[in-house]
Amino acid sequence: MALPRLTEKQLKEDPEQQLRKFSRTKDFLIAIDTDGCVTDNMNGKQMLIFHPQFMEFYQLWKIESYFREIAEYYNLFSVDRGCNRFIAIQLTLTALQNRKDVQQILQERHIKLPNIKPLNKYITYTKENKLGLGNPSLEEFLNLNSKDLVIYKLLGWSEAVNRMFPHISAKIPPFDKVKECLKLMAQHTDILIVSKTPYTDLANYWEAQGIAQYVQIIAGQEMGSKGHHIEVAKKAGKYKDDQVLMIGDGGGDLKAVKENNGLFYPTPPGQEQEAWNNFPEAFQRFIERRYKGEFEDKLLGAFKKSLLTSPPWQKGGYDHIRSYREKQGIRKALYSKLNPQGRLLVL
Repeated sequence: MALPRLTEKQLKEDPEQQLRKFSRTKDFLIAIDTDGCVTDNMNGKQMLIFHPQFMEFYQLWKIESYFREIAEYYNLFSVDRGCNRFIAIQLTLTALQNRKDVQQILQERHIKLPNIKPLNKYITYTKENKLGLGNPSLEEFLNLNSKDLVIYKLLGWSEAVNRMFPHISAKIPPFDKVKECLKLMAQHTDILIVSKTPYTDLANYWEAQGIAQYVQIIAGQEMGSKGHHIEVAKKAGKYKDDQVLMIGDGGGDLKAVKENNGLFYPTPPGQEQEAWNNFPEAFQRFIERRYKGEFEDKLLGAFKKSLLTSPPWQKGGYDHIRSYREKQGIRKALYSKLNPQGRLLVL
């Protein structure tokens, strides 16, 4: 990285300091997502870490197929792909509460869903105080609600997720051609990593994979939203709209750059390697100011078709077991490779 790593103290006291002090060195700015974009770890991260940890913390294993189906939809296969972990849990718990078939199963098996109200209050608190959704702000919220046991548990889950990353997610290498593309980008652009992953996990990953040297700044969940990351860097560097490009795999990535009037290069789920193979041509168009218009529109059209806009359980002819089995091959392959002793329901 062009700038030194932030310390734990700096992350807690002023996580945005590097963003605010950012100085432009090149003619262009490229913002890059990491999970599911640079590295093929989105499925593993969710299926092996986030979801089983939540079911373990809240004793939801008896509704595993329903929890996984819903959580996978929001985190991996819908327009919400790549959303913040706390937003994802909010979406998942809300869907579980609203499904009549799930409510019947909960009654039959004497299971109670977690209380969602403290989570909702925390998310509202971050919005009102313009804070990033992450453990530092959750700890701050906890200090204001120190007798609410539910928040302690939520923080415990989030911390457990972070502790498990190095053992699974961090071991998955970048897609082929990523390093070559970064070298190409670094010749003409300042590179900003924008993510909803914690800063420390991001810095560890980029350094361990030998690609941090191409990057000016790493911005994690503690620094706010991806849109905020881009906004601050764009303003600090005084880049024009067509001098800013975002590379990402989720609807949130597209939204983040478009709310800043920038351009978008998608790495659609399941087509990531093809996207990196084709990136040099797109990059040449970008630095020659020939990207906006027909070329970008065609990419965006294909990208939007790759993300679902409505869940399977809201469609006619829905069958839960059939729906769960559709992703069963992905789950089994991941568990076999990365956690063969892990708990997984196979139907």
